[in-house]
Amino acid sequence: MLRKKECVAMLLAGGQGSRLYALTSNIAKPAVAFGSKYRIIDFPLSNCINSGIDTVGVLTQYQPLVLNEYIGNGQPWDLDRTFGGVHILSPYEAKKDTSWYKGTANAIYQNIRFMKMYDPEYVLILSGDHIYKMDYDKMLEAHKETGADCTIACMEVPIKEASRFGILNTNSDGSIYEFEEKPSKPKSNLASMGIYIFTASKLFKYLELDEADPKSEKDFGKNVLPAMLEAGEKMYSYRFEGYWKDVGTIASLWEANMDLLGTVPNFELMDEDRVIYSRSPLAPPTFIEGEVVNSLIATGGEIEGKIINSVIGTNCVIEKGAVVKDCVLMGNSTVKSGAKLNYAIVDEDVTIGENAVVGAPRDEACKTESKTGGIAVLGRGITVGKNGKVPAGEIVDKNV
Repeated sequence: MLRKKECVAMLLAGGQGSRLYALTSNIAKPAVAFGSKYRIIDFPLSNCINSGIDTVGVLTQYQPLVLNEYIGNGQPWDLDRTFGGVHILSPYEAKKDTSWYKGTANAIYQNIRFMKMYDPEYVLILSGDHIYKMDYDKMLEAHKETGADCTIACMEVPIKEASRFGILNTNSDGSIYEFEEKPSKPKSNLASMGIYIFTASKLFKYLELDEADPKSEKDFGKNVLPAMLEAGEKMYSYRFEGYWKDVGTIASLWEANMDLLGTVPNFELMDEDRVIYSRSPLAPPTFIEGEVVNSLIATGGEIEGKIINSVIGTNCVIEKGAVVKDCVLMGNSTVKSGAKLNYAIVDEDVTIGENAVVGAPRDEACKTESKTGGIAVLGRGITVGKNGKVPAGEIVDKNV
């Protein structure tokens, strides 16, 4: 008997993440560290297995080495399956007119053979750079109940931010009558989350039509979804009311990390029903002799200084007399004695020298005109010398 999967997931994880600047100089955006012990990719992968979806294609392209190594065989997410599991799908040359992924739709089109291996009835399309927990199984149930050809997850956003998103205009029953990709004057504030469920046969049909159109930009929001609407296909919205954050900018990445803090955080990680799995490094417990206030600290650290309102990754050392406030440290970094870090994101393998000053107090830094909203950013492997200074809003991707 032919074995098949009811639903397979395709996870778009090849983004360059240019608005994260130095943090994505050498790695893809989904591989960026988050929340002291995780990487961004952990969230959609965990959502899949928690929703009963055990076949996931991860489409990589830009700087895939760290991401590929991190995912490995998928064991941390229970995706090391004999039939199904997680698969890394990189662009490949099959004939003269194939090359790098040209857009989101083209990326999925180039992997139609992979999807058809599992003869799915439905295909779930995901982005690899969002922080959230979601029951994809409930979305799939809604897709079946409406008899939709395509269901788009969406949520309400402030109307002043709506022009940043694909906007859905819907009828009272949730059916979509118009899709606007980043409109200058949006008609509603119902924003697409970039999460789609397609009836597989319809997806394959419209991907093939889109690929054959020389004028297409090979993009779901700009081309495939409008084409389906114009053809009269059944398209429905699926409203999501939980926490969701697109961490494509320095400010949003910092905010999402801060949303983990507090006795009642905006985004709760301690949920036994919806666990976020990760490939955790082998490290001893963190030793704490200093002062820690409202912060998350991963394993393997030595904390003798003062940490306030911060998220600290694995194997970080904060020496005596050092102060870290309103910061995100991504792991394997050392802050020497007397150093002061304020309102900063520090990538992995960074050393902050004695009495160095990075950033400025948040209230002061927020007044700084910069690409990051005043957040100081240090890229991977940076060394800030003794008594060195990195101003508020500065982006450093070379040693200083």
